[in-house]
Amino acid sequence: MFSLNNLHLKKRLINQPMTLLLIMTLSCAFILTGCGSDSDSNSEIAETVISSDTDTSTDTETEVTDADFVATDWTDETHSKNVDPNFDEVFSDTEVKRLDIVVTQARWQSMLDDMTALYGEFGRSSSNSLSDTDEDPIFVPAEVFYNGTQWYRVGIRFKGNSSLQTSWQQGILKLALKLDFDEYEDDYPQIKNQRFYGFKKFSLKNNFDDESMLREKVAADVFKDAGLAVSHTGFYTLYVDHGDGPEYFGLYTLVEEIDDTVIDTQFSSDKGNLYKPEDDGAMFVDGSFNQEDFEKKTNEDDEDWSDIQALFTALHADTRSTDPETWRANLETVFDVDVFLKYLAVNGIIQNWDTYGLMPHNYYLYNNPDNSKLTWIPWDNNEALQDGKQGGALSLDFSDLNSSSWPLISKLYADDVYRDRYNQFLLEVISDAFETNKIQASYNAYSALVAPYATTEVSGYSFLESSSDFYRAIDELIEHAEDRATAVESYLDKQ
Repeated sequence: MFSLNNLHLKKRLINQPMTLLLIMTLSCAFILTGCGSDSDSNSEIAETVISSDTDTSTDTETEVTDADFVATDWTDETHSKNVDPNFDEVFSDTEVKRLDIVVTQARWQSMLDDMTALYGEFGRSSSNSLSDTDEDPIFVPAEVFYNGTQWYRVGIRFKGNSSLQTSWQQGILKLALKLDFDEYEDDYPQIKNQRFYGFKKFSLKNNFDDESMLREKVAADVFKDAGLAVSHTGFYTLYVDHGDGPEYFGLYTLVEEIDDTVIDTQFSSDKGNLYKPEDDGAMFVDGSFNQEDFEKKTNEDDEDWSDIQALFTALHADTRSTDPETWRANLETVFDVDVFLKYLAVNGIIQNWDTYGLMPHNYYLYNNPDNSKLTWIPWDNNEALQDGKQGGALSLDFSDLNSSSWPLISKLYADDVYRDRYNQFLLEVISDAFETNKIQASYNAYSALVAPYATTEVSGYSFLESSSDFYRAIDELIEHAEDRATAVESYLDKQ
């Protein structure tokens, strides 16, 4: 394994965070009756299992005893809710930025203990299959530092499904994280409506199963260039101090959350119903609707799934065969069909297998207030830009699709009008958003940008076995772009 050349030892936190840690350490001696193994070495926090953490995935709660502080770094521009999201500051295509997280030893240990309870001992797989759990890992408060500025008591937790469990059982601590900047505002009034340059929360993706570390970002770029609503992304190095100084956790991709600023800035309003579909109902098979499979991310208290039910009804109406024009009109009243067809075109070209068509997840539906149509939003694209698993990504003509299981694709593609539109979108995307020279230039630029950080990840915090893995993965992406142009040309020639 390659080393970081002690980079994580040299790149210490700047003076302000180190001063804070020194103050916290000294305070611990006064607040606690000795700083033994059950106390925090870098905080004044005395934690008792009694009352107040907001996370619902555990019954263990913590009395807050560290609420006496002043948010001295707080400014309207950096911390306030009353500013527009600063996309230029947070999401860059030309920089690799750095985030530092400082969390107490006790709180970090509680995160690890919770993961052990969910997935077993770190570095050991208990079986050949993944655990089936609906529980999210716990949140804990932590300090976040960026460019010398502190954000206070930010909620952090590990995130992911099979990727999280697999990384944990492989003994790789480069785990994906969710950050919520006002998760603990009830416990700490000083951080009420705390934001990070206008953003409430992010996902820090660990680029699982992606030795190039570019797929999440490039896939999002392609969706965006094709004119679809999608999260902004940016490259970040992550350092975590859980008691022994900053440790380099590796190169991450910061991803904008759909239920935060995406629907607020890419639609006219964020007041519509936002759903995160998952499991059987998310396949849209006739008669399979289950409101629990369409988790509401907005308007959670409104017990109304009529817009989703209307899509089921329109999709499976008998008029599809008896009166296709009426069927299309009724479907387009409740569902933005063109957005979905363009999504299918992009998804097919980039070969994104871990989503609808093979997997009942990794997309959102938003009821766009402008037209009252459910609109498709892609999510979680780290598995794109490769042939894929589970038999591989779908063919452009969907000849390998299980038609009865994925009717949103099969019924639309079987319709002559919609198939023609899909074909037009394929041509449009391969000529622009995924044009071969353009996308290869992106690969070259991004790989040059991230190489110093990707190839110096530390053993135990990386999915690479050597730096050559990274460069080989970049070559594969460049070749993949050429292959996809050939595939689209071959498909369209047969139409």
